[in-house]
Amino acid sequence: MILAIDIGGTSVKTGLVDESGLLHAKHEADVCFDGYRTPILDTVIREAHAFLRRENAKVSGIGISATGQVDDTLGVVIGTNGSIPGYEGAALKEVFEREFALETHVLNDANAAVLGEAFAGRAIGLSNVLMVTLGTGVGGGIVLGGRIYGGTRGIAGELGHFPLYADGLPCPCGGRGCFEAYASTSALVRLAKEATGEDKLTGRIVFSRAQAGDAAMLRVLDRWIGDIAAGLSGLVHIFNPQMILIGGGVSAQEELLIKPLKKRVLQTVMPRFGEGLRVESASLGNDAGLIGAAKFFLDRTAAS
Repeated sequence: MILAIDIGGTSVKTGLVDESGLLHAKHEADVCFDGYRTPILDTVIREAHAFLRRENAKVSGIGISATGQVDDTLGVVIGTNGSIPGYEGAALKEVFEREFALETHVLNDANAAVLGEAFAGRAIGLSNVLMVTLGTGVGGGIVLGGRIYGGTRGIAGELGHFPLYADGLPCPCGGRGCFEAYASTSALVRLAKEATGEDKLTGRIVFSRAQAGDAAMLRVLDRWIGDIAAGLSGLVHIFNPQMILIGGGVSAQEELLIKPLKKRVLQTVMPRFGEGLRVESASLGNDAGLIGAAKFFLDRTAAS
């Protein structure tokens, strides 16, 4: 059994995952309950100890999915957006191995999510998979040859930050025209506000009105899906995946998002790239990071 830990900006999830990818028990706790006056790692370590005691669990090692840019060889957080005090630079691998006397391996949370889906989720049995998570921003991860592709330092897969439009809209990363600026749910809401002049719109409202046949919202969705498809088509031509997984809350919108998105992608890629290509919603939800962290641990220990 592996202790899997998923560290986010607002909560930490802990779980017990076996070697087949089955999640046996899990727990979630707040990490910003006092505005981070308690350092986030102190909270994570405390919760991990409490979880193991509560489950009376013996584990062979620890796999950690962590928000931020993670050097997955050193197990160090090497970049963040600065929203978590004292987190950037955290040597997670070293800290947890010292604290628990167990081998530990760490990767970025988006990478963990796609690895989890390929191990025990929608993409089970597939070796070349892209996952794009649509939310306030755009996250992503890449599985090639059955293993996570992390690039030189383990930080590859920032799929929200390639330029979709030269000199386009500014992006929080400091660039312009990034995929995230056009494919996120924030971008969807921006388009809807521009189309209607209304200030109090949300993604949920946009989809609800589109479902009811609102012509303006249907046009907004069509434009948004077009931008998402353009970005995905470029990624298909680079990576030639078997499947593109869509994550995030909007991925539940099968008729209004997933089906038209698949159609647009298949219309825009070169024919051979579209043969057998699947575009589907992710299936593991909030458990993907835990399962992917366990899989990463298994992969790294098998390779050593």
